[in-house]
Amino acid sequence: MEIPYTIENRPDTGLFNAKLGIWLFLASEVMLFGALFTSYILLRVSAPEWPHGSAILNVPLATLNTVVLITSSITMVMAWASLKMNNFSRYRMFMGLTFLMGVGFLIIKSIEYGSKFEHHLFPSNSTFFAIYYTLTGLHGLHVIGGMIVNGYLWGPGSRMWKSAPERFTNRVEVAGLYWHFVDLVWIFLFPVLYLL
Repeated sequence: MEIPYTIENRPDTGLFNAKLGIWLFLASEVMLFGALFTSYILLRVSAPEWPHGSAILNVPLATLNTVVLITSSITMVMAWASLKMNNFSRYRMFMGLTFLMGVGFLIIKSIEYGSKFEHHLFPSNSTFFAIYYTLTGLHGLHVIGGMIVNGYLWGPGSRMWKSAPERFTNRVEVAGLYWHFVDLVWIFLFPVLYLL
């Protein structure tokens, strides 16, 4: 028996179940990152001297990561749109590109972390680095989580396209909402940590 409202919108919310669920989950994620950003603001305001991010962080690498993530949001939308146009091969291409850009983001971030570790810049060195590693590390874990889901929907999960294309398209849309949230968090992290 199929669970109701996996394809059709619920009459009470106007959303299908998974979309309602992801919005509720993203609301909790907003609270998590909101609390961390608030802590950052309070610590920065109360610190007598706060280092300027651009002086100690790699702004060009972070800029490249920003371009990679924004581009991955575009390819995620294109993957979903390809399914809406019944073009599964284009979906596979765009979802594969989204996954590869996630890999690229993590490689660039690991290069940046490696450089910091070589210079003995650890979270224990200062409040700034504690916040930097906490926020960017948590964001990196979210990227990995999104890549796991996207990789599944590109690979074994894509078999659902043959039996339930509308439901599969809904799953890709929900994964896209999560991926866009991850990108949005980075768009806030980049200027706050690297430019201000």
